[in-house]
Amino acid sequence: MSSSTALPGQSPISETAPLSLCAREPHVPADRLVAEMVPPPRFDSVRFATYVPDPNQPSQTEAVRVLSGFAAGLGGAHASGSGKRKWFSRKPAPASAPLGVYLDGGYGVGKTHLLASLWHATPAEPALKAFGTFVELTNLVGALGFQQTVKTLSEHRLLCIDEFELDDPGDTVLVSSLLSRLVEAGVALAATSNTLPGKLGEGRFAAADFLREIQGLSAHFRPLRIDGEDYRHRGLPEAPPPYSDDQVTRAAYATEGASLDDFPGLLDHLARVHPSRYGAMTDGVRAVCLTEVQPVPDQSTALRLVVLADRLYDREIPVLASGLPFDRLFSEEMLNGGYRKKYFRAISRLTALARDAKGLVAQ
Repeated sequence: MSSSTALPGQSPISETAPLSLCAREPHVPADRLVAEMVPPPRFDSVRFATYVPDPNQPSQTEAVRVLSGFAAGLGGAHASGSGKRKWFSRKPAPASAPLGVYLDGGYGVGKTHLLASLWHATPAEPALKAFGTFVELTNLVGALGFQQTVKTLSEHRLLCIDEFELDDPGDTVLVSSLLSRLVEAGVALAATSNTLPGKLGEGRFAAADFLREIQGLSAHFRPLRIDGEDYRHRGLPEAPPPYSDDQVTRAAYATEGASLDDFPGLLDHLARVHPSRYGAMTDGVRAVCLTEVQPVPDQSTALRLVVLADRLYDREIPVLASGLPFDRLFSEEMLNGGYRKKYFRAISRLTALARDAKGLVAQ
């Protein structure tokens, strides 16, 4: 049993040192990268039955009906197999079969809830279904290579892509080429997306943008419009101010499974770890404690931080920090540029995780 010490009037600090993300450089096997393409923990329990349509928005009820039917039609011969699938024996689905659905709606109407519900409802074993964000999919290609990714995902019955990135032309072409190959192999697709920057009504509907960007794939997708109010704008509490270095350090030592790193050092470390491994880097971490939070120096670093923020948010890991508040991480130039939606998402998610971390600090 570890002992502890404390100054008068302060909480005890365990002699057990916290973890460090900067000490971790995980090497993740390819099969784990694919096996982890499932809905994130916060969507483990969502189902169509737990999605409560707004009675004033009939498109929400219609979306549940259409997606439930889409899922039911994806059982097929591969739904209850042994898990050993033969690459050359897979036959493409009939041309008349529904191969894609695009959930088209504004922020906060529950598109990810519905996409995850589709994954859960599809009558196939988990090994035959994949769920990931657009960024996770491009990272998978970076880790495995294009041909191996095609071969691996072609064995799946369904691929769900959340937050298809319409603001990155190069990656859009890459993923569109990948999806074309998967459609040829008979894989069903479902997607949500962001909107292109500078669009009138930004944050609302993006079907036309999405179908244009995927070009030859557009005929395989049925747009499914989902109207509604952004539920995230309903009474969100204000983000807590940053704590002192001492408070963050004490919380890290007092919290089992917490990590403790200085923010500049963590940013440097992210450059040495492939983004596809950021999830594995947080294995077993129950809270992330960061000191000396300061503005992100450049866009490459900022985009890596966005990926880490997504992985922490997916895993519901609270983040306790000192230094600048998270809404001052990115420069005005970044927030007005082509990747601004990524940065606003990261700010929103880190702020939510900071609220979750309030209980770690002794009052």
